[in-house]
Amino acid sequence: MKLAQNLSRLGTETAFKVLAEAKGLEKQGKKIIHLSLGQPDLKTPQHIIDATVKALNDGHHGYVLPNGIIECREAVSRKIEKLYKAKINPERIVIMPGGKPTMFYAITLFGEPGSEIIYPDPGFPIYESMINYTGAKAVPVNLLKSKDFSLNPDAVLSLINNKTRLIILNNPINPTGSFTEKKYIDKLAKGLEKYPNVAILSDEIYDRLIFDNKPMPTFFNYPELYDRLIVLNGWSKTYCMTGWRLGWGVWPERFIEHVIKFCVNNHSCVNAAIQFGGIAALDGPEESINTMVEKFTARRKLIYEGLNDLNGVECSLPGGAFYAFPNVKGTGMSGVEFAKKCLHEAGVAIVPGTSFGNLAKDYVRFSFAASRDDINTALDKIKKILK
Repeated sequence: MKLAQNLSRLGTETAFKVLAEAKGLEKQGKKIIHLSLGQPDLKTPQHIIDATVKALNDGHHGYVLPNGIIECREAVSRKIEKLYKAKINPERIVIMPGGKPTMFYAITLFGEPGSEIIYPDPGFPIYESMINYTGAKAVPVNLLKSKDFSLNPDAVLSLINNKTRLIILNNPINPTGSFTEKKYIDKLAKGLEKYPNVAILSDEIYDRLIFDNKPMPTFFNYPELYDRLIVLNGWSKTYCMTGWRLGWGVWPERFIEHVIKFCVNNHSCVNAAIQFGGIAALDGPEESINTMVEKFTARRKLIYEGLNDLNGVECSLPGGAFYAFPNVKGTGMSGVEFAKKCLHEAGVAIVPGTSFGNLAKDYVRFSFAASRDDINTALDKIKKILK
């Protein structure tokens, strides 16, 4: 049986492979500390669960609009205006089963043989995977040239040519935990005005997870780019709802018809009751978000200091999200070798840097979205195997 050739170009998210290997070791009786997946260890707030259960009890069991129920889209619009003072028509908002569909549809809209798409490297692996799948050329922006792994506007702009269709940006950045401040995003946005035929996908899924009270430099600040700007966001990280699979995208009006066709062809619509939970999250209290940021701020300090205390390991201070991205070259191991040693000898699951692009062979990613006890124990175990 012959399969489609483009399947050979489709990558994956290695964090799930690491999870599967770790689960296999757990079945053999080995205790594993999971610092691989980007998944908060906190629970979904109860008022969100209650709203979803109520929706089910109220009979919200059927199909709904492929772009999402209007109440949910209006809630997203209200939240954007509250956070960023930007007025977004709910008709430009599409509710998705997670964040990845927005990513997938944006790349599919512009990716084809002969076109180029710019993306961050190291970066979320699905960017490159989907670009390659469409047959477009994946053009990486090397984040490792920056001391803190932040986006360099000049580096991004220098890669644009007449084949460039889409630029993918992420802030704060997975896997590095780096944060690009507003003055650099301002410069990038200004530079992009010179390229009106290049679309922009701004992945802002970690917009509420920024440290040191710094403001989020969202691309909603630049209405002059709205006619080609796609913003990806969702509920997974901010509201501890990774398994709920609920996200949203804001699209230019001229793309909406195509995006809705993608939705109809792929998933029909998003679970109706869950959307009511999403409304409760956006309109409800924010104590859980503040608590999460406080917890992650303390964990950031813990893992930053702990990693830099390990022989041969160097780590910069994360500015956002919940990832640390240390260089392990000083241990004499590659990132792949280091991650394997941590899993099999220390019982700590982490992700090698090459899972996020070819440039990061000397790096690994730690998620500090785990308990302080788990982080402390993991660091102690790794310290012992590096002696």
